[in-house]
Amino acid sequence: MISTPTYVDFFDTEYLSTYIANGGAAVKFVVPANDADAESFCDALDAVSAARGYLSVRVDAVTTRIHLIDQVFFDIAHQVDWRALSRRALREAVAAAGYPAGDDGDPSVDPLTAEQLAARHAVDSTELVRDVNRELQHRIMRDYSMTLEFRIAMLRLCQAELATGQVTDAERDTIVTWLGGELRQMSLLRSAMIFRRIGRHNARALLFSLAHWVGISGYTGLVIELDVRRLGFARRPLPEERSGLYYTKAALLDAYEMLRQLVDNTDEMSRCAVIVIAAPEFLTDAGRGVSAYQALTLRVHHEVHDRRLDNPFASLIRLEQS
Repeated sequence: MISTPTYVDFFDTEYLSTYIANGGAAVKFVVPANDADAESFCDALDAVSAARGYLSVRVDAVTTRIHLIDQVFFDIAHQVDWRALSRRALREAVAAAGYPAGDDGDPSVDPLTAEQLAARHAVDSTELVRDVNRELQHRIMRDYSMTLEFRIAMLRLCQAELATGQVTDAERDTIVTWLGGELRQMSLLRSAMIFRRIGRHNARALLFSLAHWVGISGYTGLVIELDVRRLGFARRPLPEERSGLYYTKAALLDAYEMLRQLVDNTDEMSRCAVIVIAAPEFLTDAGRGVSAYQALTLRVHHEVHDRRLDNPFASLIRLEQS
């Protein structure tokens, strides 16, 4: 077992500051000794992630149907400030187009309109918009690390921040609603050239696209904390004692399959660290622990290592009680 401070320092040094920051991806399973240690670990991880310039998000199986990848994406999308990311990306694009906005102001908060830029550089706003649009198309639409739908959505959000009327505020808000899984009528996005809902068939690719977008929009990368401790509850308590979601055996296996796919898809991710936080029963419960799903067991539980020494590079980490 490894202490929480030791492992957090190790993860910061070997992953956050180097491997993930340089474009890598990793999925780690962390098993704290109890709930208090789990919260302590999450708080410590959040602190070092913020210090390294990462965007950190948490998804808890208590409040999110964690066995459904689209619900995981929607929860993450609700924690993302899409306009702040768009403003950061837009500032880089206008600078590359030859119209730098300067260092004044917060790039994720202060607006950056075409009229402001045209006045700053004493140029015609129509020509400026044409140049910036060309740069945005080059930087976003040709970045094939992101899916087409996600590229279109991010292009529209960046264009909306220019405030030229090309993309209205209503259209921008509709795109954000679509990303959060709350859009009722897809016809509202026809003008944005987006025609498909986000579901289990495409949410994983959109999640990987988001990790890439975060990494090129001013953040070092994306840290996702998946708290799956609720999966260990075999029976729901009495109605008056229930809180949040509970999972059947079928839903449990779907959740493990989702985690297995994340492990196998690390080659498709960039600048992303996924930390799965599990209860001790994850290792010991034959019915609801990792041993209930062999495909996941083979990926995180059977590694060659020295029994006398802890291996912090392993996929599965046991934290000692503080």
